[in-house]
Amino acid sequence: MPMWRTDGVILTILIHAGPVEFLYYWLHRALHHHYLYSRYLSHHHSSIVTEPITSVTHPFAELMSYYTLFAIPMLTMVFTGTGSVTAFAIYVTYIDFMNNMGHCNFEIIPKWLFSIFPPLKYLIYTPSFHSLHHTQFRTNYSLFMPFYDYIYGTMDKSTDQLYESALKRPEELPDVLHLTHLTTPESIYHLPFGFASLASKPYILRLQTWAIPKYNIQYSLECQKLSLNSLIEKAILEAEEKGIKVLSLGLMNQGKELNKYGGLYVDRNPKLRVKVVDGSSLAVAVVLNNIPKGTTQVLLRGKLTKVACATAFALSQKGIKVAVLHEDEYLKLNKSFNSNSDNHLVISNNYSQTTWLVGDGLSEQEQKKAPKGTLFIPYSQFPPKKYRKDCSYNLTPAMVTPLSLENVHSCENWLPRRIMSAWRIAGIVHALEGWNEHECGYGMLNIDKAWEASLRNGFQPAKLPKY
Repeated sequence: MPMWRTDGVILTILIHAGPVEFLYYWLHRALHHHYLYSRYLSHHHSSIVTEPITSVTHPFAELMSYYTLFAIPMLTMVFTGTGSVTAFAIYVTYIDFMNNMGHCNFEIIPKWLFSIFPPLKYLIYTPSFHSLHHTQFRTNYSLFMPFYDYIYGTMDKSTDQLYESALKRPEELPDVLHLTHLTTPESIYHLPFGFASLASKPYILRLQTWAIPKYNIQYSLECQKLSLNSLIEKAILEAEEKGIKVLSLGLMNQGKELNKYGGLYVDRNPKLRVKVVDGSSLAVAVVLNNIPKGTTQVLLRGKLTKVACATAFALSQKGIKVAVLHEDEYLKLNKSFNSNSDNHLVISNNYSQTTWLVGDGLSEQEQKKAPKGTLFIPYSQFPPKKYRKDCSYNLTPAMVTPLSLENVHSCENWLPRRIMSAWRIAGIVHALEGWNEHECGYGMLNIDKAWEASLRNGFQPAKLPKY
């Protein structure tokens, strides 16, 4: 195909505005019939407060019907010999961009655009237009061009008013802020681009997620350390300026080598009113409560983090032996205890233990040395890769959220629905309890205090099948 053909581009525009938009409108209305709605579209509409990834949450048959519609312009170009590389690329990009934009739940289309060319309101929808479809259900059926809703009288009467108010409303400030980062390029689809209050009732405790624009691989590069610390500190100071109560550090935004488990920022800004929380106390509590009753010895493998050291100390206090494989690990743990381990910290010369506490750096070779039936309990934020089908793998430290917690998204995508990481829960509990102290650096809250407070506020242990 050539790079460009004007007649193919014009044909694509006309075919989309005509047959595709028309057929989609009536297919969409048909899918709202109670028989089809209960079997197909209800899954998509379970997301009342939408976010970009909502745009592709459809059952298989429904997705195939949409793909068939979107194929019409492209196949028309093929069979008429008017196709071009640019036309195909632009059309596919248009479909994805408009689909994601319509579900971002944040008004992004400027008012001056419609002032310059008023008929544009019939040719391009807005996020507020589609958010009404997710709250009212029986209005605003059009795909990307609202003119069929105008023709058939299904335009929601409050569309223009919501658009106007969405552009004017002030920024909503949260009580608790969770600071995370991107993990892989596709992880950006799990981030909300706006505020849930556009389509829902605001909460008693308002939560937001901010993301540092860095990927996990960048956290392993020494040359990125200065930039990362600058971005994280900037986010903390912005939260301070906005009057946010608690900021929890998620994923790799806390680490000994990067920022002394978040303590670096408190040292630099000793008068911070926003409380910086690393969630280590609750993470330790969750790990301890995941260890089967009757366990007498565990093997500790992986990077020795603050959570690992605190977990090992807590187990030794309970009379459970903690085994490591190397002398340097033994010395580091023993030093962190600041007291005699009473022989509960030992160096093992084998892999016979059937309960392993594992962190980042657990290798495939080590997993293969574990006895059959071994239980791997992660204390890390990222889950270990599963190499053994004859062993069990617990979730990373996490709890079940209370039913009163609504529209919370952007949690870790390796956790099941309504399961939230302990590090994020810690920030919420910190705010609910009104604790007036930081939890970062090398210090920790009382582990039992953190666990009891999370239970008191409705979070429950994640009693799920091990995977």
